Amino acid sequence: MIRVAFVIGDYPPEQRTLRENVAKSYSSAEVEVGIVSVPARPFDGLGPAEIQGAAPIFHEAFRQAEREGYDAVVPLGMLDIGVEGGRSCVDIPVVAPLQATLHIAAQLGDQFGIVCYHPSAIPRHRSQTQFYGMESFIAGRRASGVYLQHIAQNRDRMIQSFLAAARALIDEDGAQVIIPQGITQCPVQMQPKWLSEQLGVPVVEGIGAPIRLAALMVSLGLKHSRLRWEKAGSQPK
Repeated sequence: MIRVAFVIGDYPPEQRTLRENVAKSYSSAEVEVGIVSVPARPFDGLGPAEIQGAAPIFHEAFRQAEREGYDAVVPLGMLDIGVEGGRSCVDIPVVAPLQATLHIAAQLGDQFGIVCYHPSAIPRHRSQTQFYGMESFIAGRRASGVYLQHIAQNRDRMIQSFLAAARALIDEDGAQVIIPQGITQCPVQMQPKWLSEQLGVPVVEGIGAPIRLAALMVSLGLKHSRLRWEKAGSQPK
């Protein structure tokens, strides 16, 4: 049995349960998904300073997952918080949700449409994709226009605006694959299979994709290169 830890921050109880249940739904006969908590609250919104400041908290969650015997770890959310440094902290794979969706999407098409929560987040999302060297794959970015905190109360409006944004990306910008850059949109509130059927193109989301990629890496015996991510504390004094 491959054990993958999913790191979840501090959410209101109902919202927390939704995310736990979605993550655990990607368990199988070969893969067990467990939950590790982290004292960060992304539900209230995170700016650049908060994102950077949360990295050490996630590093400790990755260490906890390793101590608890998990074979790999995935942080919730497509900000990929703590991943860069976290890969130096532990000897198990640390899989970044956005990075995972981008590379899986590249097996399905070469032009991606990104749908985020709100237009104000697009510059930050662009900088992430540039960092991963994947900006040339982006056909366009649009927003559903509903902030994370308001999605549960405006689910139907979010779904309709998401569909409209995704169809515009497909019809006007030439997107061949849709990536919801915001897991509350999909897969928390919309099932990716249903969404793909509505749009007629593959949809790659940020919970199932990184969890299953993490399990694949473990099954193949793959770990992060220490030539790229030197183990923390290994440098000569």
